[in-house]
Amino acid sequence: MEKKRRIANMLIPTLIMAFLAVILLIIGYSKGEGQHIAGLKSAMKMTVDILPMLVFAFIMAGMIQTLLPQELLSKWIGEESGIRGILIGTVAGGITPGGPYVSLPLAAGFLRAGAGIGTMVAFITAWSLWAVSRLPMEIGVMGWKFTVVRLACTFFFPPIAGFLAQMFFSGYK
Repeated sequence: MEKKRRIANMLIPTLIMAFLAVILLIIGYSKGEGQHIAGLKSAMKMTVDILPMLVFAFIMAGMIQTLLPQELLSKWIGEESGIRGILIGTVAGGITPGGPYVSLPLAAGFLRAGAGIGTMVAFITAWSLWAVSRLPMEIGVMGWKFTVVRLACTFFFPPIAGFLAQMFFSGYK
């Protein structure tokens, strides 16, 4: 049953993406200036650049599900871990490098292995808002004052989001 639900959850977004891709290809082709070919070449380059990272992220997510003992996960990041799990998720999300190709498969792997919903909401929120690996570039482009203001304004959001998710959606699977 779980496998069918997972397939169904991926089918609709995949169909929407396919539909939009075909529409954009048709638009590019109809312009008659070769944009569809340039777009396909760009897509292939991105695929070659991202595919290795994606494969390794999926391997990590799968290994997390199979190697980490359920008792350990429950204690540290499961529903029972409470605020400790949310804080662990917050810190882990903030220091996780890479884009969504890394963080989302990791979060999915942890969630399927028994991590609490609050912990994973805090993880993804911290990854989105803090991204420690992005800070040097942000400081270089935006300046350190802006970066400090942005971090100060978003500092409490990940644990708050995790706490709210745990409070209202505990038991989600």
